[in-house]
Amino acid sequence: MTRRPLSAWNAARMAPAVLAVLLAQGCVSMAPPYERPALPVAATWSTPPPNETEAGLNAARLGWQSYFSDPTLQGLINEALANNRDLRQALLRVQEARALYGIQRADQFPTIGVQAAGSRSRTPADLNLTGRPVVANQYQAGVGMATWELDFWGRVHSLNDAALENYLASEEAARAVTLSLIAQVADSYLSLRELDERLALTRETIASREESLRIFRRRYEVGSISKLDLTQVETLWQQARALGAELEQARATQAHALELLVGKPLNLPPARAGLDDEAVMSDLPAGLPSDLLTQRPDIVAAEHQLRAANANIGAARAAFFPRITLTGAYGTASAELNGLFGSGSGAWNFAPSVDLPIFDAGRRSANLDLAEVRRDQAVASYEQTIQSAFKDVSDALSARRWLAEQVQVLRATVAAQSERARLAKLRYDHGASPYLEVLDAQRDLLAAQQALVQTRRALLSARVGLYGALGGGSQAPATPR
Repeated sequence: MTRRPLSAWNAARMAPAVLAVLLAQGCVSMAPPYERPALPVAATWSTPPPNETEAGLNAARLGWQSYFSDPTLQGLINEALANNRDLRQALLRVQEARALYGIQRADQFPTIGVQAAGSRSRTPADLNLTGRPVVANQYQAGVGMATWELDFWGRVHSLNDAALENYLASEEAARAVTLSLIAQVADSYLSLRELDERLALTRETIASREESLRIFRRRYEVGSISKLDLTQVETLWQQARALGAELEQARATQAHALELLVGKPLNLPPARAGLDDEAVMSDLPAGLPSDLLTQRPDIVAAEHQLRAANANIGAARAAFFPRITLTGAYGTASAELNGLFGSGSGAWNFAPSVDLPIFDAGRRSANLDLAEVRRDQAVASYEQTIQSAFKDVSDALSARRWLAEQVQVLRATVAAQSERARLAKLRYDHGASPYLEVLDAQRDLLAAQQALVQTRRALLSARVGLYGALGGGSQAPATPR
């Protein structure tokens, strides 16, 4: 039986079938199996939460709008989410990673394009065998496939996995920045309210001591008290004024810091009422340390980076095997433009190639070593992130417990100091003690009042810190932008 020669058309029709057979072989991943590292922390918190057995809200699923109930604070957080530049950069990095993933993902598919070209050339007579000048035309059009790698060893697939994991890590990193920003705004706002309350106490003290100074100055003028008593009263007044000026400066600095977080100028007048501890935010159960693996966005981001480093090992291993690439085109060609699509003008080319370096001075081995070292670095970074998260929660739990006790003690201290100041004033008015006792009692009372306000704010900041440390709001619906 006589075999017919393979025509160009039949060969072109067979090329897709050959590609399908090759692709059907699939690809083998060279990446090592991923295993999540063991939890490098204790199974329980060092400071046991008092209400851990009670049913409570999950911090990761509790949106900040539900957790922070103060209307002014909610408005500030909304402004910060819309205007903060650090958050804006983090979101742009997510878009950058998404674009890089799209570029890498495109390498899995062939690039096909339409090509058309035409040329006209003249060959001089002395360069032509016929001894006559020749003018030649060439026109061609067709569909071509650029160099496309058949991913038998999973190199392109591993690079695609790494790009995807990096993109997911950037998303989680942006969520971590968002959560950190919310916590920073809340803490900065609480600090501002603390200074407002301390300033209100100081202004009341200044006014009271100024009135006392006026009375004592009148008594001194009529000779009923000594110059020492008048000087002591004036000293007490000046000390209160100095504290007021110090707090005014601290409030201005804190307001500037809050403006930087919010990303726009603010006009927050001093609060008229004291800070209501129960009306600012809710309380949260801590859960278990293992819960942080799925709740904390920075831990999730670190694990995605670990997965990306693991996938890069697969790409580095696949480089030791041959790279098979395909290039081809099918179309029509003719020496005359009007014959470009005529009968018999079909043209095609199909060019597979195999590339395997024999000697590269250890480049591929070094690339594999680099990928493995970076994987080990990612493991260490992942474990360090977990340990830092565990410390954050432990610190917040410890602060919440002991600061609450300090607040109770300071409330009792303020009550005792108030009674002491009242009794010292009565003793002085009846001539039973010098004014120095009154001076000390009033100074200690003011210090206790200031300490109580500071500790109450610290307790609220500990609750904010616990919300952030537990990944608060990281699984809640995203804030509209």
